[in-house]
Amino acid sequence: MDFNVKKLAFGAGTLFTRAVQFTEEKLGQAEKTELDAHYETLMSRADATKHWTDKIYRQTEVLLQPNPSARIEEFLYEKLDWKAPSRITNGELLGQYMVGAAKEFGAETPYGNSLMMVGDCERRLGAAEREFIQTSAISFLTPLRNFLEGDWRSITKERRLLENLRLDLDACKARLKRAKSAEAKAAAVPDFKETRPRNYVLSASASALWSEEVEKAEQELRLAQTEFDRQAEVTRLILEGISSTHVNHLRCLHEFVEAQAVYYHHCHFHMQELQKELASLPNAFALHSSFPVGTASQGLLSSPAESDTLKIEEVQAPASGTRKAKVLYDYDAADSSELSLLADELITVYTVPGMDSDWLIGERGNLRGKVPVTYLEFLS
Repeated sequence: MDFNVKKLAFGAGTLFTRAVQFTEEKLGQAEKTELDAHYETLMSRADATKHWTDKIYRQTEVLLQPNPSARIEEFLYEKLDWKAPSRITNGELLGQYMVGAAKEFGAETPYGNSLMMVGDCERRLGAAEREFIQTSAISFLTPLRNFLEGDWRSITKERRLLENLRLDLDACKARLKRAKSAEAKAAAVPDFKETRPRNYVLSASASALWSEEVEKAEQELRLAQTEFDRQAEVTRLILEGISSTHVNHLRCLHEFVEAQAVYYHHCHFHMQELQKELASLPNAFALHSSFPVGTASQGLLSSPAESDTLKIEEVQAPASGTRKAKVLYDYDAADSSELSLLADELITVYTVPGMDSDWLIGERGNLRGKVPVTYLEFLS
């Protein structure tokens, strides 16, 4: 019990000394041992790595699981070391609903048959999404979480220990400085005319005591310096390991990109197959009126000016079907077939057969041209 009390008292004294040293440094009343530029660079790099890794990790979680309630549930299952129940994706759920509707309406009907095809495709898309989520969680999220919950905690622990030893070292330096100052005052030559002989004895005794205090302070300083140097080397080595962390995260990033590429490739393949199936149906008029089968990607990448062969000068406003619209943003015409717009102005718009659904014909006075729908607010 006596040993524990002494240990507790020693620990309390150390904390108090560190607190005093820290306060005096903040007030500018004590000197502080500065780390070299290399250490400062390593620490800044480590802090930046932690900061951005945490942001990337959390946003990737949102990307893979947008539902915050589901993320909280998965977090609790993980912390409790329970097996999380399997959860179907939104695409799989939509596919189930479509297939159920197809059975209810009759799979032999055109609508039911189409629902069955689309629902089956949605389920395949959902399965591909679930595989992408699982692969990304293992190959990308797990290494990032291991760094934040493992390596970074070790780095923080070593840095905190280095800071404590630095405070102890500076406290020893301050103690030695005070002891030397007191020793110098005690060793000063007394005035033989005005000082009584008794004071000579006291001065000699005080000088001897301060000499012992200086030796003790020097010994404590050497010990504190040794411990600080040892911890500084340990901290330097662990901070230099950040380079290995970057290499590991780079490999994980490549795996994440590969998983994304595979996922989007599967989605593209499934959608092309679905287009072919729908195009083979007798009621595929809607599909034929948009993009040709097998060329959807090229159609999506082509500009409205390339796909639209309308001649603006030959377009006539319909007798009915025109509307007033307010322009939301400024728009500069890309060519002579388009109409430049100014925010907040009012124009007349209408559509003509064969025109892209993202564009309308706009008129302002005697000027006429194509205008993007997204730049307009229709007035009732």
